[in-house]
Amino acid sequence: MTHHPPPDPRPPAVSYDGPPTSASVSVSAPDPVAAPTAARQLPTATEVFHDHRELLFSLVYNMLGGIADTEDVLQETWLSWTARYQAPHAPSIESPRAYLVRIAVNRALAHQAAVTRRRETYPGPWLPEPLVGSAPGAPVEDDVADVALRGESVSMALMVILQTLTPLERGVFVLHEVFGYPHTEIARIFDRTPAAIRQLAHRAREHVHARRPRFQPAAHVRQQVTERFLAAALGGDLDALLEILAPEVVMCTDGGGRARGTTGRRPVRGRDSVARLITAIAPTSSEGLDVAFRSVNGDPAVLLLAGDAPYAVIVLDLTPDGDRVSGIYAVANPDKLSHVD
Repeated sequence: MTHHPPPDPRPPAVSYDGPPTSASVSVSAPDPVAAPTAARQLPTATEVFHDHRELLFSLVYNMLGGIADTEDVLQETWLSWTARYQAPHAPSIESPRAYLVRIAVNRALAHQAAVTRRRETYPGPWLPEPLVGSAPGAPVEDDVADVALRGESVSMALMVILQTLTPLERGVFVLHEVFGYPHTEIARIFDRTPAAIRQLAHRAREHVHARRPRFQPAAHVRQQVTERFLAAALGGDLDALLEILAPEVVMCTDGGGRARGTTGRRPVRGRDSVARLITAIAPTSSEGLDVAFRSVNGDPAVLLLAGDAPYAVIVLDLTPDGDRVSGIYAVANPDKLSHVD
């Protein structure tokens, strides 16, 4: 599913097929008493990094919301890691995982200022770049998006809420609430006191829970509602849409100022407004499009294809009981769909 870029002379950022040099490096010399030296070759810097890449990708992506930004952070993390790993006479690293997480998370924080500046001038609503995986229940392929989906995924709706937190609150929330890191370990990552981290975590959690219910419908319920919504939308069935949409539904379309048929520069709110807009544009704008059901950020979703090219990704957020649609997120910006096949 994911487009793999051509070989890059720099240290690899999307897939790591081998170290940047043919030499193998080690942190410390093997013990000749315990085993022969030839049989105790330690892993290279790239091999160690590759072992933790899924975790690092998911952590950074959930903080930044963009795949390209995530890959930039992983590139910087890889360079910093290899420099430290291969440094002459450097002491051994007791926990490569903790070391890599600290580098990646702090690099993500450093990138946040540039990301925020881009969003301030973004044309229209901004949505996270979708991680499009296989159809629900289908075998998962070994590519960058699906690899991340095998780790911890944050839904599209939750990622939108996370972007309203401060960068540090978002980092603490992702580490603690999504990945289960204790406050003491997060404090070491951010060089803060555990008390400060607990306060940040509490503030972030209260902010998120005030905007999103804690309990969400099961995947099979989401799939059924997604299919019903798509049938009503493509068929221009106003009555069916009014029945499936919640009164407070919000429709947000991210076209990046480049996609045709997007709904404008602001989200559309309210059941009547959303239903009438969909029935007005969907039957005609969807002509010639193919429909495929996929998994986006771990949830059932719809991929619209114009020939072989992705046209839009649609993700629904449901009310806690799963009966109605409370949020519609449509990503149609071609730049955000460039990695989707």
